[in-house]
Amino acid sequence: MPSMKRFALVLALAVTFFAGLTVDHVAAAAARRAQPYRALDVFARALESIENVYVEPVQEQDLVYGAIDGMVARLDPHSAFYRPEAYRQVREETAGVFDGVGLELSVEAGLLTVVSPMADSPAEKAGIRPGDRVVSIDQVSTRDMPLADATRRLRGPAGSAVVVEVMREGFESPQRLSLLRDRVHAQSVEWRVLDADRGYLYLRVKSFQERTDSSAMRALDEGRAAVHGEIRGMVLDLRNNPGGLVDPAVRLADLFLPAGIIVVTEGRDKRDVEVRRAHEKGTEPGYPLIVLVNRGTASASEIVAGALQDNGRAVILGSQTFGKGSVQTIIEMDDGSGLKLTTARYYTPHHRSIQEQGITPDVLAAETAPPTRPETQPAERDLKNHLRNDSPEVVPTAGSAAGEGDYPLRMAIDYLKAVDIFKASIESGRGKGTTSRRD
Repeated sequence: MPSMKRFALVLALAVTFFAGLTVDHVAAAAARRAQPYRALDVFARALESIENVYVEPVQEQDLVYGAIDGMVARLDPHSAFYRPEAYRQVREETAGVFDGVGLELSVEAGLLTVVSPMADSPAEKAGIRPGDRVVSIDQVSTRDMPLADATRRLRGPAGSAVVVEVMREGFESPQRLSLLRDRVHAQSVEWRVLDADRGYLYLRVKSFQERTDSSAMRALDEGRAAVHGEIRGMVLDLRNNPGGLVDPAVRLADLFLPAGIIVVTEGRDKRDVEVRRAHEKGTEPGYPLIVLVNRGTASASEIVAGALQDNGRAVILGSQTFGKGSVQTIIEMDDGSGLKLTTARYYTPHHRSIQEQGITPDVLAAETAPPTRPETQPAERDLKNHLRNDSPEVVPTAGSAAGEGDYPLRMAIDYLKAVDIFKASIESGRGKGTTSRRD
């Protein structure tokens, strides 16, 4: 029978392997290899029994795929096995175009958790937020569901519907949402001018795909032209950036760093240590840089934030990041499937591991502005018979409304303005030849 032939082949390969060893190493090698081969014996026997005795006929490939799913599920939330169709979708997503709802997910304590919805995706338009729990997909519970299986269920032709139930802190019961899948064009970079007169630019990186760093370079060149040729302050927005490919993230950090370590990756038992460093060529000028982060800032985007923070190149503003300090490698199989394995941990330049901890911002900022309280202390204008102001009304400068409704962004702009004020104060003091004195 085919299963017995397969078992015989496994055994023959094992015998051939041992026969090729030198006599001195045979005993030691046999002792080391005995346990894995016994496990293969059990697997082959179980596969044979299911194929021959189970009450319904089953496909051998489904059994093998299911076994791999089970193995990978015991590792960590970010390792996954993708069957050929799902793996094709993963490759499409890396390239920036795919059909689905646009959710970056992880598994936390057996619960399917939203890392971040992708910008302009059906998930974002439906109001799904980082930290939400997806408790069911098309009425199938996601409890202990492998990540690859959840991804496969959420993907599908554009225009088709998928029903998810979402639980959030503050909800009494899960909220049922019907999402229409769409072609998600993951444009990973967008930019705009915050204040043309002051030379402030806003750059948002939504995820890290194959061409994200080159898109960022093009955006910086276009932005530079829009602010009269010189950027004098920038906000880099990494909020709700779920990560993606590590190499484009390293190259983005390199744009802002003339030298120094960007990230260190270490494999099992500190093997395969790789240090990625910045290069002076092509580095942006040293204008003030503020990086916005939040709970949805994860993985590759945390590499960028950690590198800029440890090298003293930027002020990190916002809330604690997600805390994914591991690197995944996808191994393509002969049948077109893919095995995504966590192969290393990454560390910031100061050798901080952010696994579970995340990046702590230099300046904490809530997602929304604190509620304003009515002013009880009277001002001059409240006094009876007060003198009227005889100066013309002050007209707000261009760009003063930038960040309206976005509290962290408004804070970032205020910090950039404060830097300008300090610079002007220092330059003014130097020009007048003033000295400081302590009485």
